[in-house]
Amino acid sequence: MSSSHSKVPVNRLSRLGSLASLAGRVAGGMLAEGARQLAKGEKPNKASMLLTTDNLRRVADKLAHLRGAAMKVGQLLSMDAGDLLPPELAEILSKLRANANPMPPKQLTQVLRTELGENWLTHFSDFQFVPLAAASIGQVHLAHHDDGRKLAVKIQYPGVKNSIDGDVDNVATLLRVSGLLPASVDYQGLLQEAKQQLKQEADYTREAGFLQRYQQLLASDNRYVLPQALPELSSTNLLTMTYVDGVPIESLQHEPQPVRDRVMQQLFTLLFRELFDFKLVQTDPNFANYLYNKDTAQLVLLDFGACRDYPIKISNAYRNLFTAAIQQDSEAQEQALTDIGFFSQHILPAQKQAVLALVQLACEPFQHRGEFDFGQTDLASRLRDAGTKLSMQQNYWHTPPADALFLHRKIAGLYLLAARLQARVNVRALLKPYLTAAAVNT
Repeated sequence: MSSSHSKVPVNRLSRLGSLASLAGRVAGGMLAEGARQLAKGEKPNKASMLLTTDNLRRVADKLAHLRGAAMKVGQLLSMDAGDLLPPELAEILSKLRANANPMPPKQLTQVLRTELGENWLTHFSDFQFVPLAAASIGQVHLAHHDDGRKLAVKIQYPGVKNSIDGDVDNVATLLRVSGLLPASVDYQGLLQEAKQQLKQEADYTREAGFLQRYQQLLASDNRYVLPQALPELSSTNLLTMTYVDGVPIESLQHEPQPVRDRVMQQLFTLLFRELFDFKLVQTDPNFANYLYNKDTAQLVLLDFGACRDYPIKISNAYRNLFTAAIQQDSEAQEQALTDIGFFSQHILPAQKQAVLALVQLACEPFQHRGEFDFGQTDLASRLRDAGTKLSMQQNYWHTPPADALFLHRKIAGLYLLAARLQARVNVRALLKPYLTAAAVNT
């Protein structure tokens, strides 16, 4: 995918035009591929005509050019529906998680003038115009404060806030009409959540508040390190933080086994503290949200835009659910799921049993005694197959409650990362301090 600069389309018509022209080029690509197959004496197949490398690249490049909601939908689909999508599309969409075309310097400078004033550069002794990273709704630049502190400046793409609803709907239409998204995938609930989450993530003042809350909650735990927000150099569209050094967490797959195990222990411990102690969860499972400092063995936590407060009722219901899963008490599991908000719609007994079985499967690392070897398990594929079977064969389209949807994405993300790092973790032992006495004694 190109990493060259491209101006972010700001107004709605230009963004809609971009998507419309993309649909036309995808259709043209289909016709060309169909003609190529006919010339070879083959009967054209709609799926193979559509899913050419060129067509898929066109979609990915256009989403990266639009940024904002358009790109976020690609990210969400690659994370949530990836196993139901054609492998080629899932692969290209997955590349959108951490890659976008950066803004050209002229547009970048205009944003900085708007947020920090005409003399914005006087706030920094140095500012790097080439971004460190360019993601779905903003890009991050390295800078230095007058007092010598190294800074990370997160700058939102112009027009993102106003384009969210339209972009999400336009991308959904594009994917549906083009056939790139199978008609069998029920994604309406996902799109609504994407809109709401994006609007929250686009408020950098809100994110700075969450960052400060996490700093207080983790102040006494030296296993984690977080950047510090600078409110005087921040706004709703710009977030200036101290720079924290570290290597991408995926790169640890080449580190010794004890390092990989310890990192995942830290992440699972953090999740349980978030859910049961803080009742505040950073729900974005993107690997780019974590770095690792090899010198200090600390986990670096980044990006607090997708934080979510959890009511005590939901926190307790998950405590009961995990307890019931360890005890393999299906009646207690059903009650806990009901308390979380499942089964609020009409559901057949067979569908309810399928949901319970899926939850039991997802809790396998919690149930396992001793270290669970994520590198040697086929848990991810079994979860995918069970989820697909539930959707396709049981015809169960109930969308989980929003609290559950985001938490489950976070847990699934940790499973994926643990598998990537081939980590071995005694998840049950890490979880037990947060469960009821009955589960601890089991």
